[in-house]
Amino acid sequence: MAWNLTGSYVETCSCELMCPCNLSLDHGATYDFCRVTLVFNIREGQIDGTDIAGMKVAAIADTPKVMTEGNWRLGVFIDARATDDQFDKLVQVFSGQLGGPMAALTPLVGEVLGAERATIEVVDDGLRHSVRIGDAIDFEIEDIVPFGVESGQPVRFDGMFHPVGSNLTMAESKRSNINAFGIEYEGKSGLSTAEFSWAA
Repeated sequence: MAWNLTGSYVETCSCELMCPCNLSLDHGATYDFCRVTLVFNIREGQIDGTDIAGMKVAAIADTPKVMTEGNWRLGVFIDARATDDQFDKLVQVFSGQLGGPMAALTPLVGEVLGAERATIEVVDDGLRHSVRIGDAIDFEIEDIVPFGVESGQPVRFDGMFHPVGSNLTMAESKRSNINAFGIEYEGKSGLSTAEFSWAA
């Protein structure tokens, strides 16, 4: 089944700045766990001929301190506006069943907590990015512009192993209220990208 998705991405996690897991998945998290919310704002895309443009998806995970040890707990929110066909196909992509970047993480997932429909609001406003998912998730991150950088360009990590891409903008949490699928944490660190592009 051929598919492609393009859009923007934001995340927040429980690690202090900067998240060791973003340097490498086999580096231990700041605490005895890593809890993370990954949010995808899909601008264009199709999955086996089904139009996915305008849909939003969020995944929330609870992992051990060292993420490569596996046993991740993972839940997924799919845009409440999705048709049954869109919902099913998005679940397949974001659970790794149809290949692509998420498939690389599938062996690490020990428990799937479910997939639910939810109203997902994503606002990108310059360096600030906010997400609200029903009553379960509400956070805002701000891209970090280093002291002395007159261009205003935020810090980017290049050469990462991350499902979204190898070059992402570093951010910090400004607001965080996360309690979904039995996973609760305070987001501190963050990542964003102006564009992600997946295909399989």
